[in-house]
Amino acid sequence: MFKELGQFAGLMKHLPKIQEEMTQFQARLGQITAEGDAGGGMVKVKVNGRQEVLSCTISDEALRDKEVLEQLIPAAVNQAITKVRQQSQAEMAKVAESFGLPAGFSLPGM
Repeated sequence: MFKELGQFAGLMKHLPKIQEEMTQFQARLGQITAEGDAGGGMVKVKVNGRQEVLSCTISDEALRDKEVLEQLIPAAVNQAITKVRQQSQAEMAKVAESFGLPAGFSLPGM
């Protein structure tokens, strides 16, 4: 418990720098991208770190079957979101590490 209090006190000392890093991190989220696909590539979706869909590509084959397409689109989107979340968390871990925080340490909003 005291160790965590010491870490928190150390953070307070670096608060302006942390705020600056967080602002830069938020800006970088738009540049982080990941692609998900479903149906063996019949549907491909690209999202950014803000979890905004950037593109969606649907093969002619997928367009022939509405029910299949309705299943493939959410599967591809969810896969892309999962991948971009993992990338974003890895980037956030680098930011936290730069302030000497242990792996897994987090603050609300980070």
